Amino acid sequence: MLGIRAPGPTIQRRGKPDRADADCGQSGRQSGAVGSGTIGNALRRAAIELAPVTDAPRLEAEVLLAHVLETSRTVLMTHPERPLTSGQASRYNALVHRRASNYPLPYLTGCIEFSGLEFELTPEVLIPRPETETLVDLALARRPRSVVDVGTGSGCIAVSLAVRLPEAIVYAIEISPAALAVARRNAERHGVTERVRLVVGDVLTPRPGPVDLIVSNPPYVPTGKLASLPASIRNHEPWLALDGGPDGLSIIRRLLGQAPAVLRPLASAQGHPGSALLVEIGADQGKAASRLARAYFPRATVRVYPDLAGRDRVLEVQT
Repeated sequence: MLGIRAPGPTIQRRGKPDRADADCGQSGRQSGAVGSGTIGNALRRAAIELAPVTDAPRLEAEVLLAHVLETSRTVLMTHPERPLTSGQASRYNALVHRRASNYPLPYLTGCIEFSGLEFELTPEVLIPRPETETLVDLALARRPRSVVDVGTGSGCIAVSLAVRLPEAIVYAIEISPAALAVARRNAERHGVTERVRLVVGDVLTPRPGPVDLIVSNPPYVPTGKLASLPASIRNHEPWLALDGGPDGLSIIRRLLGQAPAVLRPLASAQGHPGSALLVEIGADQGKAASRLARAYFPRATVRVYPDLAGRDRVLEVQT
């Protein structure tokens, strides 16, 4: 889930109001005095401190304060004169200082909006990016009845599909037990635990299926480029979810090799387009990933879809 940029506040794309969700948030440690007095004064001072690390310092200042106060950003903007208690100011200061050190904002609030849903996040999982919603949209358009999500992480893809495909069974495979625990809580959060089957595994082992669709947002950053990622990513997000091997395609290569044994050979129902594989890729990996796909699936239709910025983002293999 990596459009190789430091993740900022989530852009609401599906009509969901912009809000801070305190249910899955995390409090900061007590520290110095950036914010004090009123809401407006605290926000102004925080925005100044955050300016060196984000393109949206005021917005991030509001997201953090809304999280601390367990309220919405709208309340902050309409009541800047409200005073903060010393405890609220102290908690806010701690979060602002942490964010100013390039610590990712979603790990501070403990949740993020993805595909119109709220998801819990911890440092054990990669932060979902808006670019990955392209993969979810393509998967939903196929209306599969059975799906495997390889490398599920926070479960944002698997849960998003299960919520919107009420008849589908989704297998969510993840090599990290800590990450899978986060995915389990997100499945519980959205009431889909009966249809999201969580499995500790490596790529497609143990083998599920046969299924209509395989989806994956695998690690695809070349090992040699990890050190050049933004500090907020390379210092805080799990390298296990980033490192794609020497050419960035190591996991994708394994996935393509194992996929034929898992995909359903024929259409699962009349009107369904048959089985397919959808894999997120790097913006410069379209040609290389397509060549790999044709080598493993010589009779399949292979396409690369762009994200909203027009960059290569999703590899599709249509059997």
